[in-house]
Amino acid sequence: MAFSRTLEHESPSLVFTVHRKQPELVAPCKATPHEIKILSDIDSQAGLRAQIPIIQFYCSEPSMEGKDPVEIIRNAIAQALVFYYPLAGRLRERPDGKLMVDCNEEGVMFIEADADVTLDQFGDALEPPFPCFEELLYDVPGSEGVIDTPLLLIQVTRLKCGGFIFGLRFNHAMIDGVGIVTFMYTLSAFSHGAQDPPFTPIWRRELLTARDPPRVTCPHPEYDQLTDPNVTTLPTDLQQHSFFFGDSEVSTLRSLLPESLSSATTFQILTAFVWQCRTKALHFNPNDDVRMMCITDGRAKFNPPIPNSYYGNCLVLPAAVTTAGKLTEGTLGYPVGLIKEAIEKVDEEYIHSVADFMVTNGRPLFTTVRSCIVLDTTYAGFRGVDFGWGKALYGGLAKPGAGAFPAVNFHVPSQNEKGEEGILVLTCLPTQALKAFAKVMDEVLESNQTN
Repeated sequence: MAFSRTLEHESPSLVFTVHRKQPELVAPCKATPHEIKILSDIDSQAGLRAQIPIIQFYCSEPSMEGKDPVEIIRNAIAQALVFYYPLAGRLRERPDGKLMVDCNEEGVMFIEADADVTLDQFGDALEPPFPCFEELLYDVPGSEGVIDTPLLLIQVTRLKCGGFIFGLRFNHAMIDGVGIVTFMYTLSAFSHGAQDPPFTPIWRRELLTARDPPRVTCPHPEYDQLTDPNVTTLPTDLQQHSFFFGDSEVSTLRSLLPESLSSATTFQILTAFVWQCRTKALHFNPNDDVRMMCITDGRAKFNPPIPNSYYGNCLVLPAAVTTAGKLTEGTLGYPVGLIKEAIEKVDEEYIHSVADFMVTNGRPLFTTVRSCIVLDTTYAGFRGVDFGWGKALYGGLAKPGAGAFPAVNFHVPSQNEKGEEGILVLTCLPTQALKAFAKVMDEVLESNQTN
């Protein structure tokens, strides 16, 4: 059977009504320290000043009959914030751009809601973009900013079938993806009646603070400040889509690589393929530089390693850089090699160099011109978060993009409508480019399909 990812046969959009109660603030259930805590120089960079949405779908569970997920999760939040008390505070900014958190127990924002829809109505394959998503994780007016706003917004929406949807939006300047997963597993533990968190949250932001004096020892093309004279405004016809890659598609792509790249990971292969096809679809000038930046967790790069219970930003964005012409005319092995090399250069010194670069260059935004960013969440464990109703049917990033930058792709573990395990690549492109992108991927996969 031909592999097809055409966009012509999207399922009809599901429409339903969500009744929300007034947003409330949930504070720690016990007194916590009132203090100012300084964030790191990795935390304080411009590119992390964004709100990132997570969504989890849970089906009904007979053993939980009569129990309310709203009440259970609200109480778990209050317990977890005793240990993660900075998350109940508010970010402030120093004149030099460094961020700090005022630990004042104001609390995180919580919304209780009910929707007149069942889980079955969402279809066999749960994948972004989700219908009525803005109703399932409501952006409370005035809460969207990064400074002096709740650091977490959580909405629990009960469904008619007895299932529910857990939505969470986190302030990326305060916490990274690994950190939010450990926080969610802490909520899970308290939902099951635990008295203590499964691990002790670690602050230690000084580990990612610039050295004195700062020493930029590595090249950082991910922060090159480029301009594009051909682009004066952002496209307004952006469209989100999720593309499913199962074992057969990954095997087809792997068969295109030379023996020298047999150690390439699935993430590296899919990222290279998406980068190549995306660049073809966007029709860049062949001589223009293009970048694929791979968000890389740095915890294991330190000696000794920084534990996963460190919930600050411990990530860097090493960039694979080439010209559009070389990328689109070469074999798949070419971008796989570039991406592999970029990721493998990340070590403790590289991460310190990024922190020093932030201080010496005014905490710049990552390169946005002809750039794409990708994050692999396939091993993050979002689907394993269990509040008592079992594991999530879909768990993880709710949509592509970060803040005002739409070109952030996410790899999310998921099942297709046949129940096959695979990886969803969440992407966002102008409508015509998205159609061209899907067509190019189709052509490569079908012409090289393996049996």
